[in-house]
Amino acid sequence: MTWLWVGLGLVVLLTVGLALIFHRYIVRRFLPHVVRIFQEKPLLIPPMGRPFDDAEDVEVPTPDGLLMRGCYLTALGERRGVILFGLEYGSNRWSCLPYCEFLREAGYDIFAFEPRGQAQSPAPAGYNALQWVTSNEVEDFRTAVRYLRRRPDADPRGIGLFGLSKGASAGLLAAADEPYLRAFVTDGVFAAYTTMVPYMRKWVSIYSQRKFICDVLPHWYYQLAARIALRMIENERGCTFPHLEKALPMLGARPLLMIHGAQDNYIRPEMARQLFELALEPKALWLVPNAKHNQAIHQAGDEYKQRVLAFFDEHLAQKTRSEVFARSRRLDDAPAGVV
Repeated sequence: MTWLWVGLGLVVLLTVGLALIFHRYIVRRFLPHVVRIFQEKPLLIPPMGRPFDDAEDVEVPTPDGLLMRGCYLTALGERRGVILFGLEYGSNRWSCLPYCEFLREAGYDIFAFEPRGQAQSPAPAGYNALQWVTSNEVEDFRTAVRYLRRRPDADPRGIGLFGLSKGASAGLLAAADEPYLRAFVTDGVFAAYTTMVPYMRKWVSIYSQRKFICDVLPHWYYQLAARIALRMIENERGCTFPHLEKALPMLGARPLLMIHGAQDNYIRPEMARQLFELALEPKALWLVPNAKHNQAIHQAGDEYKQRVLAFFDEHLAQKTRSEVFARSRRLDDAPAGVV
Protein backbone atom coordinates (compact mmCIF):
# COMPACT_ATOMS: atom_id res chain seq x y z
CA MET A 1 0.00 0.00 0.00
CA THR A 2 2.90 2.35 0.78
CA TRP A 3 4.38 1.80 -2.66
CA LEU A 4 1.00 2.50 -4.23
CA TRP A 5 0.82 5.90 -2.58
CA VAL A 6 4.43 6.61 -3.53
CA GLY A 7 3.63 5.69 -7.11
CA LEU A 8 0.56 7.92 -7.17
CA GLY A 9 2.58 10.76 -5.70
CA LEU A 10 5.23 10.39 -8.38
CA VAL A 11 2.56 10.41 -11.10
CA VAL A 12 1.07 13.59 -9.65
CA LEU A 13 4.47 15.27 -9.41
CA LEU A 14 5.32 14.22 -12.95
CA THR A 15 2.00 15.53 -14.26
CA VAL A 16 2.41 18.85 -12.44
CA GLY A 17 5.98 19.16 -13.66
CA LEU A 18 5.02 18.51 -17.27
CA ALA A 19 2.14 21.00 -16.97
CA LEU A 20 4.50 23.68 -15.63
CA ILE A 21 6.98 23.02 -18.41
CA PHE A 22 4.20 23.25 -20.99
CA HIS A 23 2.88 26.45 -19.41
CA ARG A 24 6.35 27.98 -19.48
CA TYR A 25 6.64 27.04 -23.15
CA ILE A 26 3.32 28.70 -23.95
CA VAL A 27 4.24 31.86 -22.02
CA ARG A 28 7.61 32.18 -23.74
CA ARG A 29 6.56 31.07 -27.21
CA PHE A 30 3.13 32.64 -27.71
CA LEU A 31 2.37 35.37 -25.18
CA PRO A 32 4.92 37.82 -26.66
CA HIS A 33 2.92 37.61 -29.91
CA VAL A 34 -0.30 38.21 -27.99
CA VAL A 35 1.18 41.23 -26.23
CA ARG A 36 2.42 42.66 -29.54
CA ILE A 37 -0.78 42.05 -31.51
CA PHE A 38 -2.97 43.43 -28.71
CA GLN A 39 -1.14 46.76 -28.96
CA GLU A 40 -1.32 47.03 -32.74
CA LYS A 41 -3.74 49.71 -33.91
CA PRO A 42 -6.46 48.63 -36.35
CA LEU A 43 -6.57 49.87 -39.92
CA LEU A 44 -9.58 52.10 -39.41
CA ILE A 45 -10.40 55.54 -40.78
CA PRO A 46 -12.32 57.23 -37.95
CA PRO A 47 -14.92 59.84 -38.87
CA MET A 48 -13.84 63.44 -38.34
CA GLY A 49 -16.59 66.05 -38.27
CA ARG A 50 -16.32 69.80 -38.68
CA PRO A 51 -17.25 72.44 -36.09
CA PHE A 52 -20.76 73.86 -36.34
CA ASP A 53 -21.90 77.31 -35.34
CA ASP A 54 -24.53 76.60 -32.69
CA ALA A 55 -22.28 74.35 -30.56
CA GLU A 56 -20.77 75.43 -27.26
CA ASP A 57 -17.08 74.52 -27.48
CA VAL A 58 -15.82 73.67 -23.99
CA GLU A 59 -12.72 72.52 -22.14
CA VAL A 60 -13.13 70.10 -19.25
CA PRO A 61 -10.22 69.81 -16.75
CA THR A 62 -9.31 66.34 -15.54
CA PRO A 63 -8.10 65.60 -11.99
CA ASP A 64 -4.54 65.17 -13.29
CA GLY A 65 -4.43 68.56 -14.99
CA LEU A 66 -5.36 67.83 -18.60
CA LEU A 67 -7.95 69.78 -20.60
CA MET A 68 -10.34 67.59 -22.58
CA ARG A 69 -12.07 69.20 -25.55
CA GLY A 70 -15.82 68.86 -25.86
CA CYS A 71 -18.89 70.36 -27.49
CA TYR A 72 -22.32 70.94 -25.94
CA LEU A 73 -25.32 70.99 -28.26
CA THR A 74 -28.57 72.37 -26.91
CA ALA A 75 -31.91 70.86 -27.88
CA LEU A 76 -33.76 72.40 -30.81
CA GLY A 77 -36.86 73.22 -28.83
CA GLU A 78 -38.00 72.43 -25.30
CA ARG A 79 -35.46 70.21 -23.56
CA ARG A 80 -36.53 66.70 -22.59
CA GLY A 81 -33.21 65.32 -21.39
CA VAL A 82 -29.40 65.32 -21.63
CA ILE A 83 -27.30 62.65 -23.36
CA LEU A 84 -23.58 62.04 -23.00
CA PHE A 85 -22.17 60.82 -26.32
CA GLY A 86 -19.18 58.43 -26.29
CA LEU A 87 -17.02 58.73 -29.41
CA GLU A 88 -15.53 55.81 -31.29
CA TYR A 89 -11.76 55.38 -31.19
CA GLY A 90 -9.83 58.10 -33.04
CA SER A 91 -12.74 60.37 -33.99
CA ASN A 92 -13.20 63.99 -32.93
CA ARG A 93 -16.03 65.56 -30.98
CA TRP A 94 -17.70 66.99 -34.09
CA SER A 95 -18.26 63.51 -35.54
CA CYS A 96 -21.22 63.10 -33.17
CA LEU A 97 -23.57 65.12 -35.38
CA PRO A 98 -24.88 62.31 -37.66
CA TYR A 99 -25.75 60.29 -34.56
CA CYS A 100 -27.20 63.15 -32.54
CA GLU A 101 -28.92 65.65 -34.81
CA PHE A 102 -32.20 63.72 -34.75
CA LEU A 103 -31.99 63.60 -30.94
CA ARG A 104 -31.48 67.37 -30.74
CA GLU A 105 -34.52 67.86 -32.97
CA ALA A 106 -36.51 65.66 -30.56
CA GLY A 107 -35.54 67.75 -27.53
CA TYR A 108 -32.26 66.37 -26.17
CA ASP A 109 -29.10 68.24 -25.21
CA ILE A 110 -25.96 66.40 -26.36
CA PHE A 111 -22.47 66.54 -24.90
CA ALA A 112 -19.59 64.89 -26.79
CA PHE A 113 -15.98 65.00 -25.63
CA GLU A 114 -12.59 63.71 -26.71
CA PRO A 115 -10.83 61.53 -24.12
CA ARG A 116 -7.15 62.06 -23.44
CA GLY A 117 -4.90 61.39 -26.41
CA GLN A 118 -7.74 61.56 -28.92
CA ALA A 119 -8.16 64.33 -31.52
CA GLN A 120 -7.45 67.67 -29.77
CA SER A 121 -7.41 66.40 -26.18
CA PRO A 122 -3.80 66.09 -24.95
CA ALA A 123 -2.35 62.95 -23.44
CA PRO A 124 -0.04 62.79 -20.42
CA ALA A 125 3.62 62.18 -21.13
CA GLY A 126 4.29 58.63 -22.26
CA TYR A 127 0.64 57.68 -22.75
CA ASN A 128 -0.41 56.40 -26.17
CA ALA A 129 -4.13 55.71 -26.42
CA LEU A 130 -5.15 52.41 -28.00
CA GLN A 131 -8.49 51.09 -29.20
CA TRP A 132 -8.84 49.26 -25.87
CA VAL A 133 -10.40 50.96 -22.86
CA THR A 134 -8.06 51.62 -19.95
CA SER A 135 -8.68 53.08 -16.52
CA ASN A 136 -7.65 56.45 -17.98
CA GLU A 137 -10.61 56.62 -20.38
CA VAL A 138 -12.98 55.47 -17.64
CA GLU A 139 -11.79 58.31 -15.42
CA ASP A 140 -12.25 60.71 -18.36
CA PHE A 141 -15.89 59.63 -18.61
CA ARG A 142 -16.36 60.13 -14.89
CA THR A 143 -14.92 63.62 -15.33
CA ALA A 144 -17.39 64.31 -18.15
CA VAL A 145 -20.28 63.15 -15.96
CA ARG A 146 -19.16 65.45 -13.15
CA TYR A 147 -18.99 68.32 -15.63
CA LEU A 148 -22.58 67.71 -16.76
CA ARG A 149 -23.76 67.45 -13.18
CA ARG A 150 -22.18 70.79 -12.26
CA ARG A 151 -23.35 72.84 -15.24
CA PRO A 152 -25.81 75.63 -14.38
CA ASP A 153 -28.34 73.96 -16.68
CA ALA A 154 -27.72 70.44 -15.30
CA ASP A 155 -30.64 68.03 -15.37
CA PRO A 156 -31.26 66.94 -11.76
CA ARG A 157 -32.96 63.74 -12.94
CA GLY A 158 -29.75 62.37 -14.47
CA ILE A 159 -28.57 61.78 -18.02
CA GLY A 160 -28.41 59.12 -20.73
CA LEU A 161 -25.43 57.52 -22.47
CA PHE A 162 -25.19 56.97 -26.22
CA GLY A 163 -21.82 55.41 -27.07
CA LEU A 164 -20.04 53.90 -30.05
CA SER A 165 -17.51 51.08 -29.77
CA LYS A 166 -14.76 52.21 -27.36
CA GLY A 167 -16.87 55.16 -26.20
CA ALA A 168 -19.70 52.78 -25.35
CA SER A 169 -17.42 50.47 -23.37
CA ALA A 170 -15.78 53.27 -21.39
CA GLY A 171 -19.15 54.86 -20.69
CA LEU A 172 -20.65 51.65 -19.30
CA LEU A 173 -17.59 51.09 -17.12
CA ALA A 174 -17.97 54.59 -15.68
CA ALA A 175 -21.71 54.06 -15.20
CA ALA A 176 -21.16 51.02 -12.98
CA ASP A 177 -20.64 53.30 -9.97
CA GLU A 178 -22.25 56.48 -11.34
CA PRO A 179 -26.06 56.46 -10.84
CA TYR A 180 -26.40 59.85 -12.53
CA LEU A 181 -26.25 57.85 -15.77
CA ARG A 182 -29.78 56.48 -16.09
CA ALA A 183 -30.18 54.75 -19.47
CA PHE A 184 -27.76 53.41 -22.09
CA VAL A 185 -27.64 52.91 -25.85
CA THR A 186 -24.50 51.25 -27.18
CA ASP A 187 -23.40 50.50 -30.73
CA GLY A 188 -20.51 48.07 -31.28
CA VAL A 189 -19.62 47.77 -27.58
CA PHE A 190 -16.80 45.37 -26.68
CA ALA A 191 -14.66 44.23 -23.76
CA ALA A 192 -10.93 43.58 -23.89
CA TYR A 193 -11.05 40.22 -22.14
CA THR A 194 -14.09 38.79 -23.96
CA THR A 195 -12.61 39.88 -27.30
CA MET A 196 -9.09 38.71 -26.56
CA VAL A 197 -9.79 35.09 -25.62
CA PRO A 198 -11.39 33.98 -28.94
CA TYR A 199 -8.70 35.73 -30.97
CA MET A 200 -5.95 33.98 -29.02
CA ARG A 201 -6.98 30.64 -30.52
CA LYS A 202 -6.43 32.11 -33.97
CA TRP A 203 -3.07 33.63 -33.00
CA VAL A 204 -1.83 30.31 -31.56
CA SER A 205 -2.77 28.53 -34.78
CA ILE A 206 -0.85 31.13 -36.80
CA TYR A 207 2.35 31.12 -34.76
CA SER A 208 2.51 27.44 -33.84
CA GLN A 209 3.95 24.71 -36.03
CA ARG A 210 2.35 22.17 -33.70
CA LYS A 211 -1.31 22.45 -34.68
CA PHE A 212 -2.42 19.98 -32.05
CA ILE A 213 -1.76 22.62 -29.38
CA CYS A 214 -4.86 24.57 -30.46
CA ASP A 215 -7.02 21.51 -29.86
CA VAL A 216 -5.30 20.39 -26.66
CA LEU A 217 -5.50 23.69 -24.77
CA PRO A 218 -8.81 23.96 -22.87
CA HIS A 219 -10.86 27.16 -22.86
CA TRP A 220 -10.03 27.91 -19.25
CA TYR A 221 -6.33 27.91 -20.12
CA TYR A 222 -6.87 30.52 -22.84
CA GLN A 223 -8.66 32.59 -20.21
CA LEU A 224 -5.71 32.24 -17.84
CA ALA A 225 -3.22 33.11 -20.58
CA ALA A 226 -5.27 36.19 -21.54
CA ARG A 227 -5.17 37.46 -17.96
CA ILE A 228 -1.39 36.93 -17.83
CA ALA A 229 -0.94 38.76 -21.15
CA LEU A 230 -3.10 41.67 -20.00
CA ARG A 231 -1.07 41.95 -16.82
CA MET A 232 2.13 42.05 -18.89
CA ILE A 233 0.70 44.83 -21.08
CA GLU A 234 -0.50 46.78 -18.04
CA ASN A 235 2.98 46.66 -16.51
CA GLU A 236 4.51 47.74 -19.82
CA ARG A 237 2.13 50.65 -20.42
CA GLY A 238 1.52 51.76 -16.84
CA CYS A 239 -2.27 51.45 -16.95
CA THR A 240 -5.01 48.91 -16.25
CA PHE A 241 -7.65 47.36 -18.50
CA PRO A 242 -10.90 47.24 -16.49
CA HIS A 243 -13.25 44.31 -17.09
CA LEU A 244 -16.55 45.34 -18.64
CA GLU A 245 -17.77 41.82 -17.88
CA LYS A 246 -17.72 42.68 -14.17
CA ALA A 247 -19.26 46.13 -14.66
CA LEU A 248 -22.34 45.13 -16.66
CA PRO A 249 -24.23 43.45 -13.76
CA MET A 250 -23.47 46.54 -11.66
CA LEU A 251 -25.70 48.63 -13.92
CA GLY A 252 -28.59 47.02 -12.09
CA ALA A 253 -32.07 47.70 -13.42
CA ARG A 254 -31.08 50.70 -15.52
CA PRO A 255 -32.30 50.07 -19.11
CA LEU A 256 -29.87 49.09 -21.87
CA LEU A 257 -30.28 48.95 -25.65
CA MET A 258 -27.33 47.18 -27.27
CA ILE A 259 -26.97 47.62 -31.04
CA HIS A 260 -24.48 45.52 -33.00
CA GLY A 261 -23.68 44.80 -36.62
CA ALA A 262 -24.60 41.26 -37.62
CA GLN A 263 -21.62 41.25 -40.03
CA ASP A 264 -19.12 42.82 -37.62
CA ASN A 265 -15.76 41.20 -38.40
CA TYR A 266 -13.91 42.91 -35.54
CA ILE A 267 -16.28 42.30 -32.64
CA ARG A 268 -18.27 39.28 -33.76
CA PRO A 269 -21.96 39.02 -32.81
CA GLU A 270 -21.30 36.11 -30.43
CA MET A 271 -19.00 38.40 -28.44
CA ALA A 272 -21.80 40.96 -28.20
CA ARG A 273 -24.25 38.26 -27.08
CA GLN A 274 -21.84 37.15 -24.37
CA LEU A 275 -21.75 40.68 -22.96
CA PHE A 276 -25.50 41.10 -23.36
CA GLU A 277 -26.14 38.03 -21.21
CA LEU A 278 -24.24 39.64 -18.33
CA ALA A 279 -26.52 42.69 -18.17
CA LEU A 280 -29.71 42.66 -16.11
CA GLU A 281 -33.22 43.47 -17.30
CA PRO A 282 -34.57 45.65 -18.79
CA LYS A 283 -32.38 45.15 -21.83
CA ALA A 284 -32.63 44.61 -25.59
CA LEU A 285 -30.17 43.45 -28.25
CA TRP A 286 -30.62 44.50 -31.87
CA LEU A 287 -28.36 42.79 -34.42
CA VAL A 288 -28.54 44.92 -37.55
CA PRO A 289 -28.51 42.74 -40.69
CA ASN A 290 -25.59 43.25 -43.09
CA ALA A 291 -24.00 45.90 -40.84
CA LYS A 292 -20.29 45.83 -40.06
CA HIS A 293 -18.53 47.46 -37.11
CA ASN A 294 -19.90 50.98 -36.44
CA GLN A 295 -21.91 50.85 -39.67
CA ALA A 296 -25.36 50.07 -38.27
CA ILE A 297 -26.67 53.62 -38.68
CA HIS A 298 -25.62 53.63 -42.34
CA GLN A 299 -27.21 50.24 -42.95
CA ALA A 300 -30.45 50.68 -41.01
CA GLY A 301 -30.96 54.42 -41.52
CA ASP A 302 -34.34 55.60 -40.31
CA GLU A 303 -35.04 52.47 -38.27
CA TYR A 304 -31.82 53.05 -36.35
CA LYS A 305 -32.85 56.58 -35.44
CA GLN A 306 -36.40 55.55 -34.59
CA ARG A 307 -35.24 52.83 -32.20
CA VAL A 308 -32.71 55.05 -30.43
CA LEU A 309 -35.17 57.89 -30.08
CA ALA A 310 -37.96 55.60 -28.85
CA PHE A 311 -35.61 54.17 -26.22
CA PHE A 312 -34.65 57.57 -24.80
CA ASP A 313 -38.23 58.83 -25.02
CA GLU A 314 -39.34 55.87 -22.89
CA HIS A 315 -36.51 55.71 -20.37
CA LEU A 316 -35.01 59.21 -20.13
CA ALA A 317 -37.31 61.93 -21.43
CA GLN A 318 -39.03 64.44 -19.24
CA LYS A 319 -42.54 65.12 -20.49
CA THR A 320 -42.92 68.46 -22.22
CA ARG A 321 -45.56 70.95 -21.13
CA SER A 322 -47.62 70.14 -24.21
CA GLU A 323 -47.56 66.41 -23.38
CA VAL A 324 -48.50 67.07 -19.77
CA PHE A 325 -51.33 69.33 -20.94
CA ALA A 326 -52.55 66.72 -23.43
CA ARG A 327 -52.59 64.03 -20.73
CA SER A 328 -54.42 66.39 -18.37
CA ARG A 329 -57.08 67.00 -21.04
CA ARG A 330 -57.48 63.26 -21.56
CA LEU A 331 -57.98 62.74 -17.84
CA ASP A 332 -60.51 65.58 -17.67
CA ASP A 333 -62.46 64.14 -20.60
CA ALA A 334 -62.34 60.53 -19.39
CA PRO A 335 -65.50 58.96 -17.91
CA ALA A 336 -65.68 58.72 -14.13
CA GLY A 337 -63.51 55.93 -12.77
CA VAL A 338 -61.31 55.70 -15.89
CA VAL A 339 -57.64 56.72 -15.55
